[in-house]
Amino acid sequence: MRIAKPILMVSTPLGVGLGLFEAFRVGRWLGLLMIVLIGAIVAFSVLTVNRIRDDRRNTAQHTG
Repeated sequence: MRIAKPILMVSTPLGVGLGLFEAFRVGRWLGLLMIVLIGAIVAFSVLTVNRIRDDRRNTAQHTG
């Protein structure tokens, strides 16, 4: 796991970037759709993290 995490943290953004590049090479609409999909994934991830943080904050206030 000590080696896997850094490799994933580097290879995933590179793979996404190369995928976007290839999508734009195939067709501009495909690249645009991929950007919209990645944006939606990022937005829902941010919303999920914020919800978890709010729940933890509220739980800590009620218990302590």
